[in-house]
Amino acid sequence: MNVSIILAHPSPGSFNHAIAAIARARLMALGCNVWWHDLYAEGFDPCLPASEIPREAPLPHNIARHIEEITTADGIVIVHPNYWSRPPAILCGWVDRVLRAGRAYTFVPDGKGGGKPVGLLKARAALVINTANTPQEKEVELYGDPLDILWRKVVFGLCGVSVVERLVFTPVITSTLAQRQTWLSMVNEAVDRCFNTVTR
Repeated sequence: MNVSIILAHPSPGSFNHAIAAIARARLMALGCNVWWHDLYAEGFDPCLPASEIPREAPLPHNIARHIEEITTADGIVIVHPNYWSRPPAILCGWVDRVLRAGRAYTFVPDGKGGGKPVGLLKARAALVINTANTPQEKEVELYGDPLDILWRKVVFGLCGVSVVERLVFTPVITSTLAQRQTWLSMVNEAVDRCFNTVTR
């Protein structure tokens, strides 16, 4: 089983990095092949140039590699902090450049003069893990939890990933070591729920 981990946090020693490392270790213990992408460490360019917009456009090698991996992955793990109720810009740009029309999704006629989306990703399970400093109940109350809508409905819903689990760890800024260890245990449990049954 191939699982792609996409990590988007600028600080190498961040709790997001610890989360992603725990997820990778657990996936490897389950016998999965893990494709690891720390977008900041890679220097991923989030800007979508006009030259890449056509479906048959020639693509830079690193973008083509990201696309090949994400379209053939059996599972996906996304780890990022909550920035203004959205992912960091580098991850938004990764979605723009990598989850391309014709590779991650397409549109077919809906019989009413319009089109309906059809997801093309092979993955049937995705795990999204977010950190934040705003209590989650406030995020839901004030903003309607935009990140859940984005990942569950907009991104993975469009691209055909049928099982999406999301963990939110907050507030990180005041968390204790014991709290973080509990959260990391929850990451292991979520990896098992999402991916262990697929590897059997």
